[in-house]
Amino acid sequence: MNEAMIREDDVRIPQREECLHMLVAMQMPDHIQAHSERVCRVALLLTDLLLQAGVTLNRPLVIASALLHDITKPRSFKTGENHSRTGGEYLTGLGYPEVGDIVRQHVILDAYFAGEMPNEAEIVNYADKRVLHDQIVSLQNRMDYILERYAKTAEHRQWLQQIWEQTVLLEQRLFAYLNFAPIDLLDYVED
Repeated sequence: MNEAMIREDDVRIPQREECLHMLVAMQMPDHIQAHSERVCRVALLLTDLLLQAGVTLNRPLVIASALLHDITKPRSFKTGENHSRTGGEYLTGLGYPEVGDIVRQHVILDAYFAGEMPNEAEIVNYADKRVLHDQIVSLQNRMDYILERYAKTAEHRQWLQQIWEQTVLLEQRLFAYLNFAPIDLLDYVED
């Protein structure tokens, strides 16, 4: 890997152990923690391969953001809050605004294809879309699950479909840099 391509901004990022402590402090159920760990593995694989392909990324930022992307999800079950928004606010409040910004965008990106090359928010967003519970699945399988679970109205279903169309394009963008197809992702992720 070309270390010169790793972007090491002056960004405050919690180390992996600190991320795990935060999850425990938020009383993260085991199944959501397993999901977050798998999302992190997918995001890290994509990051490492994109770095090898010449994309400039902040690897530690991807790791922390992927591990913490569902940080407020447990309490959202009780409160009904938007866990991506409150997770971003929570992490920003702890002094991790860049991590908070990516967590806030893990469901919906502020801008798809914001730059010429993929960025950390796109990677975490996409990785989350490929993990159902703790299993890597196709985008279609994940979409079927999301529509069944979250599409309560025709308007909401249409909104989810629009997001999904952008996610399909995001997948094409990411895999244009890689030497395998999205369907083969599971073969490359280490357990």
